[in-house]
Amino acid sequence: MAKVGLQLYTVREEMEQDFRGTLEKVAELGYKGVEFHTFFGRGADEVKSILDELGLEALGTHTAYRQLLDHLDEEIAYNKRIGNDTLIVPYLTEEERVWDEVFANLKELGRRTREQGAVLCYHNHDFEMTEEVNGKPVFDAMYEAVSADDLQVEMDTCWVHYGGYDPVEYINRYRGRLPIIHLKDMTRDADGKAITAELGVGEVNLTAIADAAIGAGVEWIVVEQDYCAGGKPLESIATSMEWIKKYAAEGAELNV
Repeated sequence: MAKVGLQLYTVREEMEQDFRGTLEKVAELGYKGVEFHTFFGRGADEVKSILDELGLEALGTHTAYRQLLDHLDEEIAYNKRIGNDTLIVPYLTEEERVWDEVFANLKELGRRTREQGAVLCYHNHDFEMTEEVNGKPVFDAMYEAVSADDLQVEMDTCWVHYGGYDPVEYINRYRGRLPIIHLKDMTRDADGKAITAELGVGEVNLTAIADAAIGAGVEWIVVEQDYCAGGKPLESIATSMEWIKKYAAEGAELNV
């Protein structure tokens, strides 16, 4: 049964100001796990103690591509100490998007990660859907170039949608290689640019996506809102959890 987590980037300012207190509020709202993007200078033992006390799982960590290239062993060791075995490449700058080089590096990073009993994932934005390699979206070219043994998929379904593709079709395409999805809603500004939104208030077909993810055996459905227009991220993640609980109450196989 899929579990629901939160990407803590959503509440990054709150985490920086009150690390433990923010995690406590996340747990109180009903999120079962958290995905880190930084640890704000805290040691692994402290983080593990807080997570254990609050009953939260560390489901993954977004770690900068360059940090993984330069300090992979240290990152794996830290994450294992907090109970996490999933490291995720979160974003590539335009300068880093030399795709043949990226694919080769991901193969090597994935191999080294696997040999230490951990998992490497890649998290997409829209540019992996709109840029191409050999006539295919980078998203597909990447996972053809790097084996499933060495690279798993963390699919941000909203960015797949915004990139012009059907997230449900992509979930089904990568089933069996897809431990985590990001569930995210969006509206658009006057120029058509994406504005991330609380679940249920935007244009994304969340129910179809969540149904497909559960059917594909996804382990974690992770809520993320890159920017909260109202300026109150804790209220935003509460609103998104209300959508999750309503969805679960209607019969979805979700652990909430």
